[in-house]
Amino acid sequence: MDAIHSKSVFVYGQVKCALRSGRYAPGQRIDPAVIAAEFNTSPTPVRFALYRLVGEALLVDHARSGLHVPLLTEVAMRDLYDWMERLLSMACDIGVAPTARKTELLELASADDDLVKLTWQLFDAIARATAQGFLHHAVKQANDRLAPIRRAAQGLFGNRFEELTELNRHWQARDMRTLKSALHDYHERRKQLVPCIVALLSEGSDYLH
Repeated sequence: MDAIHSKSVFVYGQVKCALRSGRYAPGQRIDPAVIAAEFNTSPTPVRFALYRLVGEALLVDHARSGLHVPLLTEVAMRDLYDWMERLLSMACDIGVAPTARKTELLELASADDDLVKLTWQLFDAIARATAQGFLHHAVKQANDRLAPIRRAAQGLFGNRFEELTELNRHWQARDMRTLKSALHDYHERRKQLVPCIVALLSEGSDYLH
């Protein structure tokens, strides 16, 4: 049983990283048999790992067609963006805790950087610095759910590097009031484009075909 648990934890971590990296797009079917073959393991630890991800809303179980990366409706996607904004706004209000360990500087060199990964890291750092464990956990969950959406829809936003550079500048200066306002603008731009994002993701969805 320990071996199954260890393998399940490993598969869970690998699939979660793959979801963040955009290997699996919103709406794409996840085949447990393919995962088991990839990691040279039996189906049991794979099922444990995948249903743990279902519990975190990173996968959904469509009974007849299997497990898929979530493909959100316009209402659900707008709610998710709004939830992330509210969490980060709360983090800005709390500010950096005296007991928070020093966060590493976010290196933004060029528009060719992995801006989706850097966005995840920035939002995580803002929440982690509050030293509020429940808030940080909620931001991590929302960050993970938004990562595949950010990656799939990044072509809709032409100024992502400048946008993220501005957010990072406010964060490094610990100008929480200005950061909070900039985060609001960041999420408003995305909420305004939700219909376009949903239409784009739906075009490539396995679930709808």
